[in-house]
Amino acid sequence: MATSKLFIVVLLLIYMASINACSSATTLAQPPPPPPKVPAIIVFGDSTVDAGNNNYINTVAKANMPPYGINFPGHVPTGRFSDGKLVTDFIASFLRIKDEVPPFLKPDLSENELKTGVSFASAATGFDDVITKLFNVLPLSKQIEMFKTYIDKLQGIVGKNQTKSIIGEALIIISTGSNDFLFNFFNIPIRRLEFDTVGYQRFLLRKQQDFLHELYELGCRKMLVVGLPPIGCLPIQMTFRFGVQTNRECLEDENSDAQSYNKKLAHLLPELQAKLHRSKIVYADIYEPLFDMIIHPQQYGNLLNHFLTLFD
Repeated sequence: MATSKLFIVVLLLIYMASINACSSATTLAQPPPPPPKVPAIIVFGDSTVDAGNNNYINTVAKANMPPYGINFPGHVPTGRFSDGKLVTDFIASFLRIKDEVPPFLKPDLSENELKTGVSFASAATGFDDVITKLFNVLPLSKQIEMFKTYIDKLQGIVGKNQTKSIIGEALIIISTGSNDFLFNFFNIPIRRLEFDTVGYQRFLLRKQQDFLHELYELGCRKMLVVGLPPIGCLPIQMTFRFGVQTNRECLEDENSDAQSYNKKLAHLLPELQAKLHRSKIVYADIYEPLFDMIIHPQQYGNLLNHFLTLFD
């Protein structure tokens, strides 16, 4: 079934964390559930996982105003590019780590928040630094430097040995790449002067590989890498191609490029895992479930169908 695809990411997370998903019905006599086997969730990437870091930097790429946050607890915008929580928040809750993953740049983070993980993500970023300079956001290289600062802070709280354990057992999520194609290749063809499509894909995959290797060197072992969505179905892309006309449709060429990149990424990750001792690097497919939701909205309820009509 199409809806079963939506659980792929969660199933992978359960496998990576060695969590026993089988449970019996709870009763008042049962003891409380054991602590999560994943001690922390640490996030890198773009607006898909930015919990509010861009609130604290000088950029136009912000989501700290309505209607963002209208369904978030308290109905306030937090800097998340969402009406409510992000997928990473739901994952953290599902794994019983905490309700939300906070941004690292938030000035009043508690020791417990640091111990259970943060997000370093920055909306409008990507692997290619051209896009980060355009929007003055945090490049992946800066997110790595912030991660090093985080490790130092964590060592000051729990010591070096416990920090090593937390980082090694933490779930690391990397979600970025769309902006590289949108703003460096498709809409603003800066990189097309230098690369064809295949060449630019290889360029980004090398960046992706280098980033994962650097995370490994810093102690990360359980990494979940999110692929590209159906880029050609994004409202910004359809509007860029068709304008405001009502008979817009997904752009097959851009979707094909996204699928091609995802296929190469899914092939790369097992090869990289084999080279990095005791690592677990998993590819998360978001293309297929999202594309199915776009093409068959009626299978996902009236709310989604109504939402999609807003872009007609």
